[in-house]
Amino acid sequence: MLQPSIIFFNPLTTMSEAITQCRLSHFRSNSLIPMSFSFSSTSVSFPESSFSFPRSTHQCSNFHTITCASNSFHSVASVGGSTFCRRFRGFKLWILDRLNLQHLKKPNCRNHFKNDIEAEGSISDSSHVPDDGNVTSSMESPSLLQTSPLTSRLDVSGEPSLCIAVIGATGELARGKIFPALFALYYSGFLPENVAIFGYSRKNITDEDLRSIIASTLTCRVDHQQDCGDKLKAFLDRTHYINGGYDNKYGMSLLKAGMEQIEGRSKANRIFYLSVPHEALLDVASCLASSAQTLKGWNRIITEKPFGFDPLSSQRLTQYLLSKFEENQLYRIDHLLGRNLIENLTVLRFANLVFEPLWSRTYIDNVQVVLSEDLAVHPGRYFGGYGIIRDIVHSHVLQTIALLAMEPPISLDGEDIRNEKVKVLRSMRKLEPKDVILGQYKASSRDRIDKCLDGPTPTYFAAALYIDNARWDGVPFLVKTGLGLIKHQMEIRIQFRHVPGNVYHECIGHNIDRATNELILRDVPDEAILVKVNNKVPGLGLQLDSSELNLLYKDKYNMEVPDSYEHLLLDVIDGDNHLFMRSDELAAAWNILTSIMNEIDKDNISVELYELGGRGPVGAYYLWAKHGVRWVED
Repeated sequence: MLQPSIIFFNPLTTMSEAITQCRLSHFRSNSLIPMSFSFSSTSVSFPESSFSFPRSTHQCSNFHTITCASNSFHSVASVGGSTFCRRFRGFKLWILDRLNLQHLKKPNCRNHFKNDIEAEGSISDSSHVPDDGNVTSSMESPSLLQTSPLTSRLDVSGEPSLCIAVIGATGELARGKIFPALFALYYSGFLPENVAIFGYSRKNITDEDLRSIIASTLTCRVDHQQDCGDKLKAFLDRTHYINGGYDNKYGMSLLKAGMEQIEGRSKANRIFYLSVPHEALLDVASCLASSAQTLKGWNRIITEKPFGFDPLSSQRLTQYLLSKFEENQLYRIDHLLGRNLIENLTVLRFANLVFEPLWSRTYIDNVQVVLSEDLAVHPGRYFGGYGIIRDIVHSHVLQTIALLAMEPPISLDGEDIRNEKVKVLRSMRKLEPKDVILGQYKASSRDRIDKCLDGPTPTYFAAALYIDNARWDGVPFLVKTGLGLIKHQMEIRIQFRHVPGNVYHECIGHNIDRATNELILRDVPDEAILVKVNNKVPGLGLQLDSSELNLLYKDKYNMEVPDSYEHLLLDVIDGDNHLFMRSDELAAAWNILTSIMNEIDKDNISVELYELGGRGPVGAYYLWAKHGVRWVED
């Protein structure tokens, strides 16, 4: 009696290699040879009694029965007289098909991938076997994803599933902003029920490790904390970790396999948040494009600023991304654009008749945009290489002005709004050195400030911008943004022209600027919409006073204002891209700043030092005066 022969295959062995190995090892003669195929934890055994080879030139068989037992894959095959290779290939295809059809069972292993089949009883399938054969199967499954237990498949409701992958999941941004925003959306019911969250990085940790890392940063809404513990547990159970190692192509294939394991067979959508250093972006994006996208729904890719170091690097980055993805897949995120103040710009303009007729050079004298950070905000680690112009001005400041100054879009569709924004950016005059003031704070060892500044990297930027079109010709848009200033402030001030032939000018006093009408949109310190008007002081005399009609959000709306990341992530899920820069917007913004950045690189513009906790460079006040504007500090 012949001894059974067992062949062990490497888990990465392809089926074609397995077939070749089988044929060389077991079919050198026309004898009856019992055998067992073993693919890692899956084995296929062929007992001696199940083989009967006729002594002919065709060493072939027909498959009649396959019986699968628990925890291992044991099969009995009856070998007949047709070509073995053709039958085995059919059997291979049948196995692969069954792997994709079975429901998943929670695995007991971690940190790598295996095949997962779930017991389904006896199934007859002739689609991948010869006409003269039949297959009967009883299966019980190990798992395809080798991490901590995954949730069940997401296709139970029939609705499209959503997988969100955070690439760079153990980084500071992911821990502090992205995961808390995702949980806030899940807690408030803005994520679909069939959602799964994947963390991806190079660290060798498990699902539970990732859950422990992010759990400390997750909080429930102050205004509705019911079922907070249950929601938190449910969210963490839907969070899984993929160790991508240092081979992103292989890592992305693991990520794709993990997503496919829990997506099921219904429509599946995916979001990839690339929270990675700028120098790693191209490799991650390339591997993602080739190895991790779904074909059963849409794929959306979020990238963080800065979007290039200069116009040339930005153009190359854009061209590379567009060679891998479509423009409508790319979401270039700037968290400052997710503030409620920014969203309110278009609402105030286009939903209120009282403002839109005044929104032009005829009535508006100047516009002031302020974004200042106090000592509590430190520059990021990359800030020393990019500075405030590339970090804040290129994206946030210019996008704010574009939303403020654009023409009414034909609809609220994201592309219609972007079309109007890019028109404003293309109409904006290129900055010249005479219209710019740069500054850098004086850092010292006793100040808890990052020592990351390389040479004269600007931490303060003030400029006068002009839009050369019919609506805004001659109106200065004054910008002030800086770090280490006296207070944290984010606001937009729209100052209107003086009343022509004002009959009350004698009652106003000498400082006529104090009687200027203003619309103030404030985000920090207290979110508010303020309208500054002139009114009579009560009493017998005729005395005018300048007062504010105010809408303080904290008084009017008793609710917690969502974080900007929540707003922007929800926009990505909904496919609303109006707050994300399109490629042509990127190019137009660089065109405005290129000349001034070239002068900085040539050291043709001096950088004025200023004290931490102060009001910034003195030169900024001379710049305002040069353009005939009184800068309003408070």
